[in-house]
Amino acid sequence: MLFNYPCLPERPGEWGVFVGEWKEAFTHTRGGRSFTTMGDHAPVAAEEYDYEGLPPNFTLVENMAAGAFAGIAEHTLMYPFDLLKTRLQVLNPSPGGLYTGVSHALSTISKAEGIGSLWKGISSVVLGAGPAHAVYFATYEAVKHAMGGNNGNEHHPLAAATSGACATIASDALMNPFDVIKQRMQVHGSVYRSIVQCTRTVYRNEGLAAFYVSYPTTLCMTVPFTALQFTAYESLSKVFKTRKGYDPVTHCGAGALAGAFAAGLTTPLDVIKTLLQTRGTAKDAEIRSAKGIFRAASIIKRQHGYAGFFRGLRPRIITTMPSTAICWSSYEMAKAYFIRHQDD
Repeated sequence: MLFNYPCLPERPGEWGVFVGEWKEAFTHTRGGRSFTTMGDHAPVAAEEYDYEGLPPNFTLVENMAAGAFAGIAEHTLMYPFDLLKTRLQVLNPSPGGLYTGVSHALSTISKAEGIGSLWKGISSVVLGAGPAHAVYFATYEAVKHAMGGNNGNEHHPLAAATSGACATIASDALMNPFDVIKQRMQVHGSVYRSIVQCTRTVYRNEGLAAFYVSYPTTLCMTVPFTALQFTAYESLSKVFKTRKGYDPVTHCGAGALAGAFAAGLTTPLDVIKTLLQTRGTAKDAEIRSAKGIFRAASIIKRQHGYAGFFRGLRPRIITTMPSTAICWSSYEMAKAYFIRHQDD
């Protein structure tokens, strides 16, 4: 990562310090663009050279704006598939809510409830995803930088995994209540017509704890998911990347593969989370009284066997691959925009 400092008045350019190797660099301008010359090497565009690590004057507000943009883009575009995943994961659904697969669920819901029902509850996601992802990526970049993850072009799996885990702990604390409301509105036969009505009803009938009953399970799922995803993404993006700067093909491909890998391994925990978050709508008294990850897991095992922990695996991967591709591409695009804007 290159840090440029003001030069002495009598010098013709600017001196910088390359943090990774502490080499002196001469920065000059050509055609309105800033270039860095190191020894006898050819000039390299500074905005491309600096891309992988955030520049020192990249503000928290810009980083959070990039994260918010990525979160809203991801969740709104892939929301129908998330609804299908929730419907398929619900144990003992109400009559008319039993589906044999993704295509059957899609056709049944569209015919019986209308195509618009695939976006039921999306307002909760839009309200929560922006702030949550802003915190998510701000934490990610801060921890990654603190652990030296931006130094040089080497792989930093520990920095990536740790920054991802810290990011999800912070963002899920904000997002969990919105996720509960979303899934309550997604299930078949939901009586909720707005997020305000849903919030008031859940709070009145189940108390504040209902919005966080799944938070420990969510962390048990999202911490390893994010650690796996960030590690895979950082590694794959370095392997796939063929040029400096913003590379949408690389960010999209690396994001999709990283998301699929992490989603497949953490599906059992996602099924447990769904049971806990939708327990208030269940007809089964045992499910309605479920408290905690172990109790929920025992119910799933007893009623559906080990196969029950992989309910909704296919729509989860189908949802996650494009979601993570959109999320990383959007975030990297917004980050590149802000960096380019600073250079102009």
